[in-house]
Amino acid sequence: MTTVRRFEVGDAPVVAEMIRRCLREVNSRDYSADIIDRMCAHFTAERIVELAAEREMFVASQDGVVGTVARDGNKVYTMFVLPETAGTGVGRLLMGHIETLAAADGHEFMETGSSISAHGFYQRLGYTDVRTTDTDFGLNYILRKPLR
Repeated sequence: MTTVRRFEVGDAPVVAEMIRRCLREVNSRDYSADIIDRMCAHFTAERIVELAAEREMFVASQDGVVGTVARDGNKVYTMFVLPETAGTGVGRLLMGHIETLAAADGHEFMETGSSISAHGFYQRLGYTDVRTTDTDFGLNYILRKPLR
């Protein structure tokens, strides 16, 4: 059974490694090696701890961490699942968790920036494109989903 809980500082090394695995095994299909290397260098365990101090961060657990997501109000950040759990509902569970929190806080919509690799995932959850941006980490889709 998969459960969602708040991120704990001790999760940082596992979360950082999971993110780097996702980047190398999944996102590398859509982005250059240079961009993947820069993204992997960005997501260190220390940086994960910093991000968790700035946002509400959660992990999905199934005999260990299998996914993570963070939010700041109605903005989604750092959504990743282990590559071998893709398609099993872990990402949907994490997104549902933060969408419920945002709705309870009175937000009318959720917004996220998405990689090319995750774009279809967000669309399947009901997110629609608002615009695209070019970032230091490549093309990024901005998507929104109404919460009411």
